[in-house]
Amino acid sequence: MEKKKFILSGGGTGGHIYPAIAIANELKEQYPDCEILFVGAKDKMEMQKVPQAGYNIVGLWIAGIQRKLTVDNAMFPFKLMSSLMKSRTIIKGFKPDVVIGTGGFASGPLLRAAAGMGVPTVIQEQNSFPGITNKWLSKKAKTICVAYDNLERFFPAEKIVFTGNPVRSDILNVEKNREEAVKYFNLNPEKKTLLVLGGSLGSRRINQLIAKELTWLAAQNVQVIWQCGKFYFEEYKHYNENENVQVLSFIDRMDLVYAAADVVISRSGASSVSELCLVGKPVIFIPSPNVAEDHQTKNAQAIVDKEGALLLKETQLDTQFQPVFSDLIANEERQQKLGENIKKLAKANATKDIVKEIVKLIK
Repeated sequence: MEKKKFILSGGGTGGHIYPAIAIANELKEQYPDCEILFVGAKDKMEMQKVPQAGYNIVGLWIAGIQRKLTVDNAMFPFKLMSSLMKSRTIIKGFKPDVVIGTGGFASGPLLRAAAGMGVPTVIQEQNSFPGITNKWLSKKAKTICVAYDNLERFFPAEKIVFTGNPVRSDILNVEKNREEAVKYFNLNPEKKTLLVLGGSLGSRRINQLIAKELTWLAAQNVQVIWQCGKFYFEEYKHYNENENVQVLSFIDRMDLVYAAADVVISRSGASSVSELCLVGKPVIFIPSPNVAEDHQTKNAQAIVDKEGALLLKETQLDTQFQPVFSDLIANEERQQKLGENIKKLAKANATKDIVKEIVKLIK
């Protein structure tokens, strides 16, 4: 039987990269001898993260349009033409059965070129409000896999399949790793552990909050694992001198860090929300206000409405953080209830369901 071939593209942030890697891993499960190639944007984090996951990646000369007038914006038409031409060359050489995009700059020219060459394309949209790239690609895509309701406003209704967001399989049933996690992060098992996640690039406002509250958190007998993001690590790494604090630019063992956590503070990007539903720990979401249509607040509110998490807006942090956190950390029953409720919203089979849709398109 002829080997199946797939090209995947998603990048710029972990929210696009990790869903693409999760889909690739599931394709490998179903077709162990299949060939998989990734296409990313040169100089973006996918060029490191995808090879670390064991896959080959080719980079395109592409970037997004800035909101203000810049030299990069003037270069955009040339970058787009260059990326479309290179995408066609990649597709001709690799001959994929299906091309899959999970968002990010590079997926635009790649999926556009694939559709123009008659190769079936699948879009996986993680958010409640799609980005420009996926809206642009939706007219030519065969299937659009989504994780939120009411996306008919943006995409052709007949192409939409509700699957949920793909997540790493290693975060299923994290509780069994609790003991290993405590050893791995050298934690005190007598103390509660707060996990702080600002997204793959980090969050300035969350970092400012944690830096300000570290002394107070120590007084609550709480130890902190703080993922500050690569852009902020130099600024905050000196807090590693504190006994109860671990500042990390990036966390490789998410399975263990979730197992170690008693409470999580997180942004509410789509991938983070999907992972945290599976993990089933009490969460305080602090949405980023700097995203299209305020979709992080909408993502978080969907969980809060089902009594599965707490939500603090950035404007509330100075006055509300201490009372909200101290009430939660002192109330084991409430922690358990929040964990149980968020877990009910998990889509554990999302990655398998997306791959089913991809398989349907193999000619």
